[in-house]
Amino acid sequence: MDGDTSAIANDGELTAIDPVCGMAVRLNAGKPSTVYHAETYHFCNPKCCDRFEADPWFYLSGNAEKKKAEPKKDTLYTCPMDPEVIRDKPDACPVCGMALEPMDGFSNEPNHELIDFTGRLKVSVAAAIPLLILTMAPMLGLPVRGVLGECRSLILEFVLATPVVVWAAWPFLSRGWASIRTWNLNMWTLIMIGVSTAYLFSTVAVLLPHLFPASLLVASGHPPVYFEAAVVIVTLVFVGQVLELRARERTGDAIRALIDLSPKTARRVLADGEEYDAPIENLMVGDRLRVRPGDTIPIDGVVVYGESAVDESMLTGEAIPVQKQPGDPVTGGTANGTGALIIDARSVGDDTMLAQIVSMVSAAQRSRVELQGLADRVAGYFVPAVVSVALFAFVVWSLIGPEPRLPFALIAAVSVLIIACPCALGLATPMSVMTATGRGARDGVLVKDAQALERLAAVDTVIFDKTGTLTEGKPRLVELQVLKNEDEREILAALLGLEAASEHPIGAAITEGLIEKGVIAAAVSGFKAVPGKGVVGSVDGQRYAVGNAALIANEATALGDFEDQASRRAAAGQTPIYIVRDGAMVAFLAVADPTKPGAKNALTALQARGLHLVMATGDHPKTAHAIGGALDIHSMYAQLLPGDKLDLVESLKAEGRTVAMVGDGINDGPALAAADVGIAMATGSDVALESAGLTILGGDLSGVTRARILAEAMVKNIKQNLVFAFAYNTVSVPIAAGLLYPVFGVLLSPMIAAAAMSLSSVSVISNALRLRRLQL
Repeated sequence: MDGDTSAIANDGELTAIDPVCGMAVRLNAGKPSTVYHAETYHFCNPKCCDRFEADPWFYLSGNAEKKKAEPKKDTLYTCPMDPEVIRDKPDACPVCGMALEPMDGFSNEPNHELIDFTGRLKVSVAAAIPLLILTMAPMLGLPVRGVLGECRSLILEFVLATPVVVWAAWPFLSRGWASIRTWNLNMWTLIMIGVSTAYLFSTVAVLLPHLFPASLLVASGHPPVYFEAAVVIVTLVFVGQVLELRARERTGDAIRALIDLSPKTARRVLADGEEYDAPIENLMVGDRLRVRPGDTIPIDGVVVYGESAVDESMLTGEAIPVQKQPGDPVTGGTANGTGALIIDARSVGDDTMLAQIVSMVSAAQRSRVELQGLADRVAGYFVPAVVSVALFAFVVWSLIGPEPRLPFALIAAVSVLIIACPCALGLATPMSVMTATGRGARDGVLVKDAQALERLAAVDTVIFDKTGTLTEGKPRLVELQVLKNEDEREILAALLGLEAASEHPIGAAITEGLIEKGVIAAAVSGFKAVPGKGVVGSVDGQRYAVGNAALIANEATALGDFEDQASRRAAAGQTPIYIVRDGAMVAFLAVADPTKPGAKNALTALQARGLHLVMATGDHPKTAHAIGGALDIHSMYAQLLPGDKLDLVESLKAEGRTVAMVGDGINDGPALAAADVGIAMATGSDVALESAGLTILGGDLSGVTRARILAEAMVKNIKQNLVFAFAYNTVSVPIAAGLLYPVFGVLLSPMIAAAAMSLSSVSVISNALRLRRLQL
């Protein structure tokens, strides 16, 4: 077959291998095919053909097989109220009965529970309307029951109510029964008891009226029935559940917005110059991509060609675009300006910064705050207490209530069970946490642990690392002197060899400065980084030490001729560095690291919120005071090692202060972990990010202020929700039990109780959603 090299003979039949799924395809059998680079490819179905046409090179290069071999990330599901419950498929929570939600906070699948409950709500409404007409007709002067007859009317009520209670309400009843079996009593326990009691009492009253004493019979010869109450209760619970499910979906809007930042396709550039738009999920590390003017950068990569200004506000909150040129990193989700770029893909899929942000926000939304403990303790005693109150109300009404006592007793008991649903109490904190963490992500404040955000609201002291936190973290070499009797080329070669292996920003600055001078690095053995001090190693059998005065003191050498210069440089806010060879001083250099733009304004804003500011650095005391003085910081601590920073945190906590630590380096890790709240600048090391409960994207210090505002708003919102939930139940339960009847002659209907219960849950969620509009 001309131009069809994929066709092969198989038992006399021509077949081809589907390049997408690998199945054998019979030719001339009406199967789809397409031509790519003058070769015809055949497919088992149109879907495979469409996938191939969208990205032919992906399937022909072998990348598709590599992608299949990568481990797949399975979706796990958890409960928003009980995050310790984790399942591998959607289900109901065995503790509280709520539907489990995807742990990644986002699913492309429709919300099956919302779809199911909406359908059951429609059936419930369809039955509730004629039931209400039947029961309310006499009060409205309508002759409906007279036309049908009382017996037929009762049978019709039974017929209308049965599918609602037996089918539509089945999720409620099954969850309620499960809660009793596992003794995890919850809202569904109360609803099941209330609805079942009303329905079963009414059913027996219609089918077996002779079982009731004559004193309970009404004019029709039957006891009073409450089918409409059972059905309307179910209907109103469904209304509340549907509204709640829709509101809870909105707490995931922040994650959806983050995911939507990534484009669905990327323009792949092949080695032969061919270009086409490939699906984002097909990208692999090493792919070369074109980013056209105005495009969104699809993945994390490095610029290899072109220059452009990139809007990184999704990371930093800063509206000013950042200029990019070859060698500069770019982040997926950021927006390219007017220039064209070619980038190499370095991180794709779950490894991109955007995916990690989504993962962190999702994890934070599932974390619990300390205030949740109060709600949990109350909820643990709540349901048994409510059942006790309902039984007490039933007994009291049965013994001393007005006639007919039993129906009144039943109404009071059912109303207590329905109105006291603890759903609002359980939702009070999780909804606020989910909304607040999502709101923070929109402005570059990533919350790893909700407790950290909660504690931040109580912080009174903030410790700042200097390099990379208060300063830009991009120091530059401004002074370099080698003793006259030394071989400058040898010293600088050894210096470059040592600093090239260092992770510290100062090491990077020295490396960059020496490379610009054309220095070639010497081979180094025995390299070791000394946290907070510098680096040591051997070159041609000679021991070199490069670092600050603390390191040099350990090398048993004096500062010599460089002491005055070091003092002057430090007073100017620069960092003096010493080079020692075999215990003797051989060179001196100074590094300047300017403070971050807007740092002073950010710190002033924190001071205005009543916070005490402290700077902790391993730098020279004069450098620390020069930087701290320029930023109006209250207290400065210099020449601190990682252990010293940890001791500083512990000492401030011992004074009764609530301490936040802000840092970005490996040497900040212990202090970040020890502080009441650790805040990492996302420009820093992985150790800092892992040790911190909060991360500020882009390293913008104003993000610390935004985090404080968010923390205060979240805690206030949680307290509002808890107060509302407690107050609602405190007031509503006595009313439902009949407390107002002796004074006002008012007994709460179970239908009104169901409406109030649903409204309480929706009110709590609506209050939490106000955080989405918080101005940071």
